[in-house]
Amino acid sequence: MKFAIVIIENAESRRQIQEDRATYRKAIEAWMGQQAQAGALVGGEAFETETLAPVTVRREADGTRKAVEGPFAGADETLGGYILVEAADRDAAVEIAKSWPNPETLEVRPLWVAE
Repeated sequence: MKFAIVIIENAESRRQIQEDRATYRKAIEAWMGQQAQAGALVGGEAFETETLAPVTVRREADGTRKAVEGPFAGADETLGGYILVEAADRDAAVEIAKSWPNPETLEVRPLWVAE
C-alpha cells in the first residue's frame, strides 16, 4: 500500500533549520537514502515555507470562496511537504514515520485507490 507522510513544521523544526540548515538537511537526506535502499521511498516534495506564504482558500457560508494569506492551521504549524512510501500496511508506514530524524510532526495517510 502507498502512504503519504505529511510533514508539519513547528517552531522547533524552524529553529533547527535557521540554526544549522546543512545539518538539518543531511539528516533528511540520510533518512531518504535509507528508505530508498529499503525499497519504501516512492517520492515526495518539500514545500516552500520561508519566502512565500501560503494562501488558504475557504468556502464561505454563502458559497463564495475567500482567499486568506497564511496557513490553514494558524501560525504555530505549517505544512512542510510530504513523502510517499510503500508499506505493507498502516502499522509499517507508522514505523517508517517514527524513524524521521527531525522534530516535525508527521501525519500518516493512506492513499486512496480507485476501484
